[in-house]
Amino acid sequence: MKIAIIGAGNVGGALAQGWAKAGHSVILGVRDVTNKEITTLVASSKNLRATSVSEAAREAEIILVALPIPAVVEVAKNLGEVKDKIIIDATNAAFQKPTPFTTAFEAFKTLTRCEHVVKCFNSTGFENMENPQYGAIGIDMFVASSSAKGKQAASQLAKDLGFAECYDFGGDDKVQLLEHFAMAWINLAIIQKQGRNMAFKLIRR
Repeated sequence: MKIAIIGAGNVGGALAQGWAKAGHSVILGVRDVTNKEITTLVASSKNLRATSVSEAAREAEIILVALPIPAVVEVAKNLGEVKDKIIIDATNAAFQKPTPFTTAFEAFKTLTRCEHVVKCFNSTGFENMENPQYGAIGIDMFVASSSAKGKQAASQLAKDLGFAECYDFGGDDKVQLLEHFAMAWINLAIIQKQGRNMAFKLIRR
């Protein structure tokens, strides 16, 4: 797949390297392609390159957004024609809202008119995206969207990173529930100081 990642911070960088290693073509959409952190990241794999946000979105089949919430609305307005692409929202509007919207997911649905917006890669820390293996156990990822096409793509990308499963939380109406679920990890790992090297695993009897 050809994947654009908008936002090359901890989460974006971890996903970029993981998908490049899995053989996907990854395009970083950034404001400054000469930034030292960006050039270092691009140099780590032949499957990675960087360009402008609009160009990355134009070229890609899938667009993952891992931006700070205050940047979401402006980026959504400037992605260009992405109606038939897949947009994966990896943000959490837990502490700040992308005004006038409740979530980034809502902003992307409204402003881009994209039919395949998905919430995924928001429910754990970047360390677990870099390495989803705990010994012999693969941890789990979770996805929410009313787009079957979008959920299928996000689920496959999660497994390409090494996640054991990507569980379906439901449709667009479950997006905020998935963001609340992410807060459980944030609370335990960061606020309660249990450490970021922890993860969720669904088990069955």
